[in-house]
Amino acid sequence: MKLTFKKTDEKAIIPSRATEASAGLDIYACLDEPVTLESGEIKMIPTGLTAMSDCDDVAMLIYPRSGLATKYGVSLANCVGVVDSDYRGEWFIPLINHGKNSFVVEHGMRIAQLIPTKVLFPEIEVSETLTETERGEGGFGSSGLK
Repeated sequence: MKLTFKKTDEKAIIPSRATEASAGLDIYACLDEPVTLESGEIKMIPTGLTAMSDCDDVAMLIYPRSGLATKYGVSLANCVGVVDSDYRGEWFIPLINHGKNSFVVEHGMRIAQLIPTKVLFPEIEVSETLTETERGEGGFGSSGLK
């Protein structure tokens, strides 16, 4: 599989892995000036990029960076971003500040991570019945803690 990136802003930084074995490619903020996220605030942070995969059955999933979330309370407002294989617009990262203090996003800061993922396109069928299972309709917490 190959990902092809296009810069929509000359300052953009192409995603890269922090280490050879990193699962995610770091996504960088592309800013003309720093952006301050106040506690509880959500802002769309531009990346200056668009991309495509050479496969139609790949979604580019955008996840939070664990260091930003655990140290500063800054995460993705939508938990996980989904870039469909046919989307060609610029990528924006919706950051939310769950922390108590302001957080400043600067140009070139690693703000999220990209993990390309194969997707399934199931045939959809409607039925009046489903097969029975041991769990049945047991929902949240039904299997206990231990």
